[in-house]
Amino acid sequence: MKKLYVLLFVLLFAAPAAVAAQPPKTPAASQDGFVPVEAPANGQDAMPAPRLVAAAYGFIWIVLFGYLWSIRTRLAGVEREMEVITRRVAGGKQ
Repeated sequence: MKKLYVLLFVLLFAAPAAVAAQPPKTPAASQDGFVPVEAPANGQDAMPAPRLVAAAYGFIWIVLFGYLWSIRTRLAGVEREMEVITRRVAGGKQ
């Protein structure tokens, strides 16, 4: 039972202290020399994200409204054809 208490003590108290005592890992160059960049070197290397996002949303809205307009015009054509057929059928029965 003493061994269990010692193991529990080591796991609960000694192990976290050992992990916290280790120095933080810093990104080092890999074998091919790659080192991650924290920020672009100058402003020209950055992409204009807000403009690109706005353009993408604008494009999606234009496509969506175009699709809805296309459905509306096709549905109006079908309704006109249904009215013509309804008149022909009603006219033929009289």
